[in-house]
Amino acid sequence: MDATGALPPTSTQEQQKQDEVGGGDGSYGVLLYYKYADVPDAPALAAFYESRCRALALVGRVRVGPDGVNATLGGRVAALEKHIDEMSSNSLFDGTDFKLASCEEPVDERVARECGFTSLSVRLVKELVTLCSNPSLTTPDISFAGRHLSAAEFHSVLQSVGTGSDTEAPAGQNDVVVLDARNLYETRIGKFHVPNVETLHPEIRQYSDLPLWIDEHTEKLRGKSIMMYCTGGIRCEMASAYIRSKGEGFENVFQLYGGIQRYLEQYPDGGYFDGKNFVFDHRISVGSNKDNILGTCLVCGSTYDDYSSRCRCSNCRMLVLVCSTCQDSTKEYVCELCLKNGKQCCEISVKQDCQAEPELSEPSDIGKLSISNKISTSKAPGSNGSEQLKKLRILCLHGFRQNSSNFKGRTSSLAKKLKHIAELVFIDAPHELSFVYQPHPDVCSDKPSPPSGTAKTKFAWLVSPNMSCHTMQDWKVADAPFDPLQYQEQTDGFKESYAYLESIIAQDSNFDGVLGFSQGAAMAALLCRQQQKTCGSPKFRFGIFCSGYPAPVGDFDREPIRLPSLHCFGGGEGHDRQIASRASTELAGMFEEGRCTIIEHDMGHIIPTRPPYIDRMKEFLCNFI
Repeated sequence: MDATGALPPTSTQEQQKQDEVGGGDGSYGVLLYYKYADVPDAPALAAFYESRCRALALVGRVRVGPDGVNATLGGRVAALEKHIDEMSSNSLFDGTDFKLASCEEPVDERVARECGFTSLSVRLVKELVTLCSNPSLTTPDISFAGRHLSAAEFHSVLQSVGTGSDTEAPAGQNDVVVLDARNLYETRIGKFHVPNVETLHPEIRQYSDLPLWIDEHTEKLRGKSIMMYCTGGIRCEMASAYIRSKGEGFENVFQLYGGIQRYLEQYPDGGYFDGKNFVFDHRISVGSNKDNILGTCLVCGSTYDDYSSRCRCSNCRMLVLVCSTCQDSTKEYVCELCLKNGKQCCEISVKQDCQAEPELSEPSDIGKLSISNKISTSKAPGSNGSEQLKKLRILCLHGFRQNSSNFKGRTSSLAKKLKHIAELVFIDAPHELSFVYQPHPDVCSDKPSPPSGTAKTKFAWLVSPNMSCHTMQDWKVADAPFDPLQYQEQTDGFKESYAYLESIIAQDSNFDGVLGFSQGAAMAALLCRQQQKTCGSPKFRFGIFCSGYPAPVGDFDREPIRLPSLHCFGGGEGHDRQIASRASTELAGMFEEGRCTIIEHDMGHIIPTRPPYIDRMKEFLCNFI
């Protein structure tokens, strides 16, 4: 290992041997591990992961930060074992618990895609897990984390206090509480149950809600010996540190090392754990030999614990359990937390206007600067004079070198398909671009000639730092051939675009959501991120990001964007020749995982308006009517 924290390269022979591991036959597996440690050079370590995981044909998620690494990877067991050997040779990973489990290969592509198990995503982050979504709260020092107990030690304590024999317990029977650090949808299908011992289930939607729950229930924790558990252990690290940081009365915090996964490996009959362990990969859940079912269908109440249908609450997008008999694509579901808050569902059919029509495509060019303020609206008339549900108003941001008028024209099919549920509002970006063209010699003169006809002003949300700013209304030969990766260089102009959009929103505060295409999607994500930083949360109820990418502007990595989001893009290499599917997947990964919907298609750099893609977009939008 060098000073960067990255591993040294292997020999050519060993490299070739490792590269061949991922491609051969063999059993499939999933590997989970995390390590809190000071990483001297996180970018170098992330680059190593990117290179070696791809060489071994691994998929999944890797998060690298200055405070350590968190990884969930899938692939051939032999390749995963090779990866473990590689990482174990780095002293940075001394003492790491590599949890490797054999399993079936992903068979449901939709589930695998939603869990991030169709590709590899390596991201640099500021912190491995975001415990506190409030930026004003100080993240607890990980050195405060509770004492690790092995599965056997954890079981022994539970057994002692559960039977009234407290010789092995860290405290008396009445002084022990068991605390689940997971989300409600995980607890629904599996949890620890110890007779005569109080178990606390916070019933939170997301991990960042846990500190508030702890703050509101300190009296249940003060003076107790707290036995914490989660899926694999990483969430308990920061949560236990948060509890112990409260000082006197909160010193005795213990956590299950290796999480439920290690416990079920040690106690295949389930021990004190009932039901199934929810996991964040294509397996969805892992059970014990007990084979008992704790979950129930949200609709009919029958015994059920299968999340493979990926049904979600219409309001907050949290996963819900709905049995196969009750599943209906025209029905909305409301989780128990939303019901407590008085939120109801609204049923609406999404199977309408499904005729295939021309798709949207974005011209690819280069560009330049100025300000405009045009707003164009696409409204749909009422149908037969009958009373209509209030439509969603969606602010639409065009792509690079487009304007509100041609974007409206190119999305006319989309507007028609959504006319019963949405009103699309189009605006020009603030940066006016010069009239440029790629030179093509004239047949007669053998000299480049500009396009014929009147030039129409085009705009951009972000521009390249070295872009010249011509305001003259005549054609200019492009400085260079079109570069499909030009969007990676467009890093200027965000402050002007953000201020401009905020002024539009201030004038018309009735926008329900935002839709962006290509650079417009990148800008929409930047807008939501900046609103979250400034106001605590985005000002929209939802966002739709089509053929998007993470613009290299500022820092995306402090915490996920807390907004229900739909990401629509060409899946697989080559389906979108302008924005790689990997970039669109990376943008989707910057939003809250449990509230993110992905639609992949094979139709290029467009917004598809034919089934089944338009149906899934309607389903998403109907959640907010």
